[in-house]
Amino acid sequence: MKSTFKVLFYLKKGSEKRNGEVTIMARITIDGKICQFSTKQSIHPDNWSVKAGKATGKSCAQLNKLLEDIKASLHQIYHEQQRRENYVTAEQIKNEFLGHTENHETLLNLFQKHNDDVKQLIGLSKSASTYQKYEVTRKHLANFIQAKYNLSDIALKSINNMFINDFEVYLMTVGGCNHNTTAKFMQFFKRIVLIARNNGLIVGDPFANYKIRLQRVDRGYLTEDEIKKILELNLVSERLEHVRDLFLFSCFCGLAYIDVAGLKKEHIRKSFDGNLWIMTKRVKTGIDVNVPLLDIPKMILDKYKDKLPNGKILPVISNQKLNSYLKEIADLAGIKKNLTFHLARHTFATTTTLGKGVPIETVSKMLGHTNIETTQIYARITNSKISSDMKGLSEQFTGIEKIYKKAAQ
Repeated sequence: MKSTFKVLFYLKKGSEKRNGEVTIMARITIDGKICQFSTKQSIHPDNWSVKAGKATGKSCAQLNKLLEDIKASLHQIYHEQQRRENYVTAEQIKNEFLGHTENHETLLNLFQKHNDDVKQLIGLSKSASTYQKYEVTRKHLANFIQAKYNLSDIALKSINNMFINDFEVYLMTVGGCNHNTTAKFMQFFKRIVLIARNNGLIVGDPFANYKIRLQRVDRGYLTEDEIKKILELNLVSERLEHVRDLFLFSCFCGLAYIDVAGLKKEHIRKSFDGNLWIMTKRVKTGIDVNVPLLDIPKMILDKYKDKLPNGKILPVISNQKLNSYLKEIADLAGIKKNLTFHLARHTFATTTTLGKGVPIETVSKMLGHTNIETTQIYARITNSKISSDMKGLSEQFTGIEKIYKKAAQ
């Protein structure tokens, strides 16, 4: 409901000066509630029109212009606060006009400040993809605030449980986001709210009664047979050959695209065991990643040694083109799965390592995960591994089984 707003100028009773002039006051009225302040101007009562609320006479034109400017400023403050907070009091208008106002931080303004900081940290402690996710989250919030409240921004103190739940519904309906994508956006939003709380911009935690839950996703990976199909392809195109090499390299070392793209000679070193290792940092998290090189990655590195420009050790192309060309390779190999470069990382976690009995703690370390739960999402124990393990377990119970069989006779 729109509030009523009025500004009136009047003379203050009992403020007569020695020269007979009286102080001019400004009165702000919003929904019947009044607040007044001195304009710091004065005039003789004979030159003042109570009905018009302004000075009379040609000599008073400059004074009336000043009063009109004050009135215009008060109207502007009122409308700005209406857009910003959707709730305004006469006291707030007066305080902002007189410069006594608090800094009412808004959500999108704080979000932008945060994103600007993240942008400066790209390549240091933040990745470009992280920055992009924050930017997309802010854009969704801006669209939601405009659609729901018809505002360009909203005060941080206006964020409550209802706002949070409404934003979640907006993401899943208007935004067309699935459950996990929505949850990710809500996580980024929550971090901004946490910054606001930690800096004293809001009191309490609007997210206190809201739980963010990610659904477990069955992530794809290639089986050993499918890897062999790709290895056995007779590719006449150099372009596809480069793509296959990059994909297989990641299948046997587990690096994400951005980390493969950044590999240089200094990242391939002899370790304590005398073998070659990849020693680098994950761009996404800054976590150290140390992976012993298996034979296939070694052969791929030897293939391109000293043949690429700018110190590159692999024929890297853009991730978009890489994923597009991988679809061609999938068709040629008769693989029906959605072949993407990140699938190689899942394949390393599952088929190359866990499926061969490498402990999950070791796999987690090589993937650069900060906790083992993340590894459990990316990787899974394959049915063949379960079958193999249970067969071995069954053999251990042979003696007991003989006793049971004898007793049952």
